[in-house]
Amino acid sequence: MTRQQAIKFLVERPVKFAHLLGFDKLGDLHNGWMRDMLTGKGDKTLQSHRISYKTTCVSIVLAEVMILLPRMRTMFMRKTDSDVKEVIRQVEKILKDARTQYLVQTIYGVNLVLTTSSTTELNTNLSVDVRGTSQLIGMGTKSSLTGKHFDRIFTDDIVNIDDRISKAERERTKIVYMELQNIKNKDGRIYNTGTPWHEEDCFSIMPSPEKHDCYATGILSDKELEELRNKMLPSLFACNYELRIIASEDVIFLNPVTGGDRGLVDQGIMHIDAAYGGNDYTAVTVANRRDGKIYVFGKCWQDHVDRHMDEIEEYYKEFKCGKVYDEDNGDKGYLNKALRNRGIKANKYHENMNKHLKIVTYLLEVWKDVVFVDGTDEEYIKQITDYYEDAGHDDCPDSLASIARIYKKKRDNSDYKPLWN
Repeated sequence: MTRQQAIKFLVERPVKFAHLLGFDKLGDLHNGWMRDMLTGKGDKTLQSHRISYKTTCVSIVLAEVMILLPRMRTMFMRKTDSDVKEVIRQVEKILKDARTQYLVQTIYGVNLVLTTSSTTELNTNLSVDVRGTSQLIGMGTKSSLTGKHFDRIFTDDIVNIDDRISKAERERTKIVYMELQNIKNKDGRIYNTGTPWHEEDCFSIMPSPEKHDCYATGILSDKELEELRNKMLPSLFACNYELRIIASEDVIFLNPVTGGDRGLVDQGIMHIDAAYGGNDYTAVTVANRRDGKIYVFGKCWQDHVDRHMDEIEEYYKEFKCGKVYDEDNGDKGYLNKALRNRGIKANKYHENMNKHLKIVTYLLEVWKDVVFVDGTDEEYIKQITDYYEDAGHDDCPDSLASIARIYKKKRDNSDYKPLWN
């Protein structure tokens, strides 16, 4: 192979380079993506579904940029520092691979040597920079950008589930993205990859995306898509695989408030919505009403309640729960007996109210006062914020609505009789 042939191979057929490295699931679609990442002009946004190998393509291109454009300074950004490290390590492995070494020897007549190698920076002997700036620097969205300047900036999944459940996080991500425009050198380029999570997330201020949904790429079979669809809420499948946001009018519980101190639920009440099989979730809610707010700690598992009795007992003791409620509709008192055998004085009751009516009546009324404390599962909050009448999973909003109903009954009736009597 001649020098020109090696350059042409990397520029025009990056997918063949990927295959040599062992990334054999990439195809012509990915070849187009990688060519555009390497040689395209102007800022660009690429949205593609989960498991479509976007990040793999980015890691290969980052290595190629370091080889073919050694004088350029490139930044790679993901949501967190740990996410960044994973990709930087993959780029390092690509550069150290014998096939990469052969191509560099063919192009430059030298052995490729990594002169800087860390979890956040890579530099090679192909670069000579009097400023000492590395060719590739990885950063999380919380890193300081002050004083930085780059020719190429790649953002990958800087929008994630945090942006879905938190308005504050959405606004913070937007501020970070706008700052990237200030550190981009003249004639530089920002290339964004990811999937949307919310109609007002950072993608709303990025260039209009080139989209590849799960039906267009052909990467996932109908069976695989059906399995994925059955494992998650419809709204999550829509944004992660169909690249669409379910209309806001279908969603009832918007903008959850998070970040309350965990201790605020101490001496509160616990509700358990138990699952005994299938796709249902076991949801556990601990809540306490203080100063007009309802502080909530929530956990959930898509699993049989028996497998999580130790954890339930642990939360009961940690928060010194005053009362524990469980309904007996599905188990004829089985859970109540299991709880009492552990010394937990649980109060069983029989549920007669339509679930959707209960959720929109009692939880909606207090939603503005709900604060989720530290340690609450993201999945617990997601299930509530994604809830609508025909939602596939409703165990978490049902559990929290049950507690909201108890508080309302106590507030409205001085001679209140517990629901479980």
